[in-house]
Order: sequence, then C-alpha cells, then structure tokens
Amino acid sequence: MQEKVGVVIRNWQKRNIDGIFCANKDQVHSTILDMIPEKATIGFCGSQTLEQMEIIEMLESRGNKIFNQYDSGLSRDESMKVRKLGAQADFFLGSANAISEKGEMVFFSAYGHRTAGIADANRVILVCGVNKITSNLEEALKRARNYVTPLNCRRLRWDTPCVKDGICHNDQCLAPDYNRMCCQVLIIESEVASGRMTVILVGEELGF
Repeated sequence: MQEKVGVVIRNWQKRNIDGIFCANKDQVHSTILDMIPEKATIGFCGSQTLEQMEIIEMLESRGNKIFNQYDSGLSRDESMKVRKLGAQADFFLGSANAISEKGEMVFFSAYGHRTAGIADANRVILVCGVNKITSNLEEALKRARNYVTPLNCRRLRWDTPCVKDGICHNDQCLAPDYNRMCCQVLIIESEVASGRMTVILVGEELGF
C-alpha cells in the first residue's frame, strides 16, 4: 500500500494537485491546523471521513467560522442557504468517493454544493482513506456507483433501487418514482491554479 500511495501522490503532482500522506488522525489534525488560519471561514460537505477524523469539531473548537448545514434547528431552506455559503468559504473540506491510481478523483452529489465547492472554492482540502484508491477511473466510477452510493442511501434512508441490491440502476432511478442521490458527477483530472487543492491521504480505512 505504501508504494501505491507514493504512486498516487506523484501522479497528483503531475496534475497540479498537492498530495500529503498522514498516518493517523493526530497527523491529519496537525496538518490541517497548519494549513488553515484561525480566522478563515470553513465550508464542508457531508463526509463519513470528516466525521471519523473529527475535523469540523476541531476547527470549530479553535474558533474558525463554520458554515454548518447540519446545525440543529435549521429549516431545509436555511440549510440549503448555508450550503451555498459554505461552497464560497475560504476553505472547503470534503472527501472523494473514489481515487484512481493515476490521480483522478470522483465525486457524487445530490444537491450540488459538494461538487460546487470542490470545483470552485478558493482552497480545497480533501481527506481520504487509502481504501478509496482504485486501479483506474472506470473502477473509481464503479466504486462510487455500486458501493458508496448504496451505503449512503441506506445510511440516510433514501428510497432508491440501489438500497435493495447494492447495484446502481442508473436508468431506473429517476423522478417521480425515486428521490435520486447521485445527481451530479464530478471528475477532477487536474488543477490550473497551483496550491488550490490539497489531498490528505490517511493510512487507514475511512468512510465509504
């Protein structure tokens, strides 16, 4: 796995994406605290990896302004407004659904703020477990469709065909019969702006 991590990070360098390896949560926290100023605003997308690493809680306790669409008491409309603000924050945090060994990254989104933030935020930090690395882009897309999305739909109780059998039914999962989760698909192949995107690869299995 160490060799594979090295290959991915070198391929990110060719794509103008900064890659950092961290062995554990303490190293992730230290790296992020060094990267993000205390006065910076933070947006983020739903991520089991961010939850497991307790990254949002860490930044909030330090005093960073967090645009948290999951704050209790927010109405749906208010939550959607916070998502838009988060996508325009100083830093946007998230995780990929899958990563190819060549360095491509796949992101699925229901409402679009996830893909908007990752594609357009001033600075992006992605935290990903090594379990998300796949052999190629085709396998990365398969992982996102047939593994990640069914688990997320089950976790969030979305009634989609993939919940039943763990297989993406792309042609069937449409309105009005289903409330589809994977509405936008973003593939990051490279970056124009140096330093805009950093990926922290963690030497653990994290998220889906």
